[in-house]
Amino acid sequence: MPTSSTHWADTLPETLPSAWAEALGADTLDQLAAIGARLDVRAPHESILPAPEKVFRALEVPPDRVRVVIVGQDPYPNPQHAMGLAFSVPRGVWPLPPSARNIRSELEADLGINTGEHFALDSWVDQGVLLINRHLTTAVGAPAAHKDLGWSVFTDALIDEVVAKSPQAVAIVWGAQARQLVPRLGPLGVIESAHPSPLSAHRGFFGSKPFSRANALWIERGLPAIDWSL
Repeated sequence: MPTSSTHWADTLPETLPSAWAEALGADTLDQLAAIGARLDVRAPHESILPAPEKVFRALEVPPDRVRVVIVGQDPYPNPQHAMGLAFSVPRGVWPLPPSARNIRSELEADLGINTGEHFALDSWVDQGVLLINRHLTTAVGAPAAHKDLGWSVFTDALIDEVVAKSPQAVAIVWGAQARQLVPRLGPLGVIESAHPSPLSAHRGFFGSKPFSRANALWIERGLPAIDWSL
């Protein structure tokens, strides 16, 4: 149902995690209020995803603790799937969306990891993996519905802060929307491929080995690898 009970212009600045709010400053909070105002216009007529309290779930990783950035496009347009972490799906939800299934297949082919019957990526977040979408909201049943609301300006600022605070991080970039961020990644190691969606997975995502390549970059720097198991 439409999320008209949420006052997004207030909610977005208020729910941005404090470490990011302090790092990004007042101008970014003003940007979030402006995005929220646009969402308030839409909310009486469309159901917005994810739930307000989950929009910034990915940002529970502070900017100075980011080890890997995985950039998606926008949330799953299904309320059962969208949870504020790019590509992740809550435990207990089955069947998985096609992109999640394809990432699971590549994870198994790359590292031999059996992911079981879920694709909840909280364990990655706990290790400093920033699972951020280029656009942090969408509408139910409408992929890319909010691509023009101003989220790209906000995610530009996020990436700039990661580069400043965690220059040793590795960025895994999937798809055209995420690729827009590549010029901003500076010293970060960049692993780039097609998006894992069914439309493009066979055009460069399968076989790209992003997980082992990310770990190789960490090991080259004398730092521990990410445990990608779920």
